[in-house]
Amino acid sequence: MAIPTRRSVEMVLEQWSEPHLKQNLIAAKAVRDIQCEEDRIKVQLSLGFPADAYGAELSAMLQQLLREQLQVSRVEIDLGWDVRSHAVAGTVKPLPGIKNIIAVASGKGGVGKSTTTANLALALAAEGARVGILDADVYGPSQPRMLGIDQQPDVLENKRLKPLENHGVQVMSVGFLVDEEAPVIWRGPMVTQALTQLLNGTAWQGLDYLLVDLPPGTGDVQLTMAQKVPVTGAVIVTTPQDIALLDARKGVRMFEKANVPVLGVVENMSTHICSGCGREEHIFGAGGGARMAANYELDLLGELPLDIRIREGADAGKPIVLTDPAGTLAQAYGRIARNITAKIGLTPIDFSASFPRIVVHEV
Repeated sequence: MAIPTRRSVEMVLEQWSEPHLKQNLIAAKAVRDIQCEEDRIKVQLSLGFPADAYGAELSAMLQQLLREQLQVSRVEIDLGWDVRSHAVAGTVKPLPGIKNIIAVASGKGGVGKSTTTANLALALAAEGARVGILDADVYGPSQPRMLGIDQQPDVLENKRLKPLENHGVQVMSVGFLVDEEAPVIWRGPMVTQALTQLLNGTAWQGLDYLLVDLPPGTGDVQLTMAQKVPVTGAVIVTTPQDIALLDARKGVRMFEKANVPVLGVVENMSTHICSGCGREEHIFGAGGGARMAANYELDLLGELPLDIRIREGADAGKPIVLTDPAGTLAQAYGRIARNITAKIGLTPIDFSASFPRIVVHEV
């Protein structure tokens, strides 16, 4: 039996595509070191996306792959991850305390964007990431109810707001500042000003990712996010229904015109499985999200079913990712969250914080 070499290990890894990166680990520059002995291989990996929960699954896949291909009995995978701050469009600079901002948008209301945002944030927290949510839906803030937070934020000495936290997720919403049943009757400029103050006036604590739950449509709030906020990328949530897809396309075009990368499409309410008979039905149509993603050369990040447990969890302030973390629904949200962050991890890194600040003084 031939003794494995570094090159033989690399050749095996080059033939295997990691499911979330959509490329091999060598090309993704995730391999830090390879050590080979007579009957032992050790591979050191560093992923660009959080993988505390996923790490064991990935290690098991690689161990089986290398054992079978190279006929060795011992394969060790030393897996770590590091979330970096990635480049944003234009001249907008990253905000203090936030490495990456992900805008979660939809062209139409009622497609489950806020529920998706909450569950994705919790899925990322389960992977070990430091996550926050900015509830930018000023007229209909729902994150306080979905995440089970019923209090007002403290004002710190520097007059910034301390984000409220539950289930390991930092949250800021106008819903914390007004009564739950009080309507917010503001004109467009007031809404954008409030959004900017909530974003910049919150003392976010070392976030890897801030998910921004945008209101539906392509109005003032969306334009402010696209033009004045350092957004790393946008995620479009839609249902397979033609009407929802029509509006979702407008959201894609808006971000494209603002040079904000669209990370992909999440198709919500893809199917409904009857709790009584088990029959699966495409009540909103089939394959709409996939066709839209293909038309715009985007990734279909994942499909989520119409399931009563998702709605019940959101209404109760305990999303499904929390109440059934090992279930199929939580696993689906986990895969989508990893698809999003893996794609971010492949984008250029922002090095502005590494450069020294140069000050010129007159002599």
